[in-house]
Amino acid sequence: MNAKQRSVLLTILMAAMLLGISLWAWCKPVDRFSESERRVLQPFPKLTADTLRTGKFMEEFESYSLDQFPFRDAFRTLKALTVFKVFFQKDNNDLFIEDGYVSKLNYPLRDEMLEHAAERFQYLYDNYLAGTDAKLYFSVVPDKSYFLAQENGFLTLDYDALVAKMREKTPYLEYVNIIDKLNLQNYYRTDTHWRQETLLPVANTLAEAMGVSLSDEYEVKTLSEPFYGVYVGQSALPLSPDTLSYLTSETLEGCTVTSYDTGVPQSVPMYDLAAAGSADPYELFLNGADALLVIENPAATTDRELVVFRDSFGSSLVPLLVEGYAKVTLIDARYLNSAYLGNFVEFDDQDVLFLYSTLLLNDSLSLK
Repeated sequence: MNAKQRSVLLTILMAAMLLGISLWAWCKPVDRFSESERRVLQPFPKLTADTLRTGKFMEEFESYSLDQFPFRDAFRTLKALTVFKVFFQKDNNDLFIEDGYVSKLNYPLRDEMLEHAAERFQYLYDNYLAGTDAKLYFSVVPDKSYFLAQENGFLTLDYDALVAKMREKTPYLEYVNIIDKLNLQNYYRTDTHWRQETLLPVANTLAEAMGVSLSDEYEVKTLSEPFYGVYVGQSALPLSPDTLSYLTSETLEGCTVTSYDTGVPQSVPMYDLAAAGSADPYELFLNGADALLVIENPAATTDRELVVFRDSFGSSLVPLLVEGYAKVTLIDARYLNSAYLGNFVEFDDQDVLFLYSTLLLNDSLSLK
């Protein structure tokens, strides 16, 4: 076979491959959800005169073609491996791996996001907390990059500036520093969150600041199912899983947990073991993303109450504070509009803790 014939054959094979992939892309069933990325995929966009005129059709079609491409996950893995192993880049789509931990770049510090968070806190204070006997506290949970980014040459937030800014904007809240009680080992290797079984020093620090005592008498339960955190799917890399453990006690087992997420009270478990096999095993802790939860502790030796405004990091920490209170209310202002909070919670003389991660504070538009 001469050079011309080889060129023709190569052209025919390339054209056949492109045609085959194109036909496959058009004919295969639409994938509605990506289990690996934990997100809904783009469906075929509506074709109308208006979407054509505004360019919305082509914009959504581009997203559709990327989301529905054949062997999409395999190509994502190939691309990620190439970036790290061939081109030796330090990050891929803002994800980086150091010391066996996967983390996401959280940079730069966004003053407008801190302003928005402070405005939402101020709204809650002005409308529900001012003039009451409630004792108010605030604590910041650092993301994993706090322990990984700077020392490994990545851009990182000025965490001191973040805390200082939030403290300046919330003088009505007593700041409780928990950052110095944490290290890298408090976090999962493949997920955003912290490991509950390592958080007793954090819980004790908060409890001491709020004037309650905890016994630290817990039993560690470790699940047999492997825990693949959110960064496994986002990175598209073949990462080894974490283990998922939780702390329990007679006190926690005797508590009742009520969810008002749908507006109708519903009993839910403190630890939902069925969630361990779901797309997001971290939802094991306190029903996952829930707008409003109430925990009642019949074994309490006090009638004190705690209200926690929180993000997902609070799901695994708050059970460790339950022992010190008769009632604990968890509010997630990402899902419960603050304007309606008075319909569900009456503030009087409770301890009130604002517990938020730097991830949310630096991207706070979800706070309502």
